[in-house]
Order: sequence, then structure tokens, then C-alpha cells
Amino acid sequence: MKKITHDLFYLILGAFLFALAVNVFVIPNELGEGGVTGTSIILYYLFQWSPSIVNLVINALLLIFGYRFLDKKMIIYTIIAVLLHSMFLHLTHDWRIQSNELIVNAIFGGILVGSGIGLIIKVGGSTAGTTILAKIANKYLHWNISYALLFFDLIVVFASYFIIGTEKLMVTIIMLYVGTKVMDFIIEGLNPKKAVTIISKQQDRIAEQVNMVMDRGVTVLQGKGYYSQEPKEVLYIVISKQEVSTLKKIVENADKDAFLTIHDVRDVFGEGFVELSK
Repeated sequence: MKKITHDLFYLILGAFLFALAVNVFVIPNELGEGGVTGTSIILYYLFQWSPSIVNLVINALLLIFGYRFLDKKMIIYTIIAVLLHSMFLHLTHDWRIQSNELIVNAIFGGILVGSGIGLIIKVGGSTAGTTILAKIANKYLHWNISYALLFFDLIVVFASYFIIGTEKLMVTIIMLYVGTKVMDFIIEGLNPKKAVTIISKQQDRIAEQVNMVMDRGVTVLQGKGYYSQEPKEVLYIVISKQEVSTLKKIVENADKDAFLTIHDVRDVFGEGFVELSK
């Protein structure tokens, strides 16, 4: 129940931020957007059709098409997110801020869009539309979700060129890029991981301390020194960024002559991290 409440909170917050970005930063500055929301905005510019209603109708049709590619949890969360997004689009349709700086508005619009969609995707939902296509591309083609979403969104954005013109199109692309980077950070980068390899004559002592002190698993790889031809055991450990200093102290106390390398890791799946099914 606690997990469901947590997820629902982020779905509400994400849908609100996304809708706020559209009504406060995108439409008042006559910018475009990607996906179904971008299509809704184009139709609003052309015919003054309500973005909230158009967004709901088109997403409902796409959900009928795309439900087979989503698991049960994602379908439920996506339906909730779509309903909330359309509701917030309606409730905030007349919200405005006093700002005439186009680039500043685009940057903040991108931050809100990226934050909103990122929160929804992070808890296992989507905003339907091109997010469904991005999820399919991630599942079957192993594309990064954020950049797959950017690819599909750009198709809609470039279609808006005939409505908003060249300058607004370029600013929209800046906004989408900012949104993509923010979304990428929220989905994958809130807690960056480090992969560490350690070569030491005290490998057993180091591995034992990592298990006891840090409660992390250690993989032992078999290696061999090229010059000496002596067999060596190489320790491989994946930890969070915050745990690096602790590991360094453990290695230093066990063997000051140890050889240690640290690598940035973007995606870590498995026990103790993110479930592979996510």
C-alpha cells in the first residue's frame, strides 16, 4: 500500500508539472511540443480545440493500440497519468506568468516537461502517445527511453514548423533537448553508480570487508599479469557514488599497493539495484 501511495503521488506531481509546462510556458510563447501533446497544441493553434480534450481522445486511441506492449501495472499507471494530465491541462489552462524572455521560458518549460514525464516513467507509468512508442523501442530495440522519446517527438515538432515558423521551431528544439536531459537525469541519474575493479594481494580481506561493512556483493574474476605471468584474482564491485570513499578506505587499510580503477555506470540492473523487468 505504501508503494502504491508513493507511485500515485509521483504520477499526480508528474502530470501536474507536465500540464503546467504546456499552459504556462509552451502555449503563451507559441512554441511546439512533441507527441500527442504537441499534436493537441497544433490543433489548438489552428482551430482553438481544447488541448485537454484532444489529448484525452488521442491518447485513449493510442492506448487501445499499445496496451499489448505494456504490462498490467504500466497500463493502469498510464491510464491514471493520462487522465490526470488532461485534467490538469483543463484546470491550469488560464495560468500565466509575467515573462517575455523566450529562451528563459523555453528552458523552464523543458525543465518542467522533463521533470513531469520523468517522474511518471520512473514509477512505471507513461503519458501514452509517443511514450508508448519509446517504451516499445526500449523493450525491443534497447533504445534509451529518453532519446527514443526525443526521436518520436521531433517528428511532431517538425510538423509544427508550418504553424509556428522557423525561430519558434528552433527554440522548441532547445526546450525538448533540455527536457530530455532532465528526464534522463530523473529516470537514470538520481543515484549514479560506479563500477570498481581491484587488483590486490589482499583480495580476500578486501572482499570480506566490502561484504561486512558495505553489505555489497563482490565478483571475483580470474586474471593474469602479462609480464609476470602470475595468476591474479580481480575483484569487481558495483557501488553508489556515495560509497566510493568508504571503499577507498577499506582498500587502503588492507593494501596500500592495491591497483584500483573506478568507472561511471549509467544502468545497473539486478539484486540490490533496479529490477531487470523495469
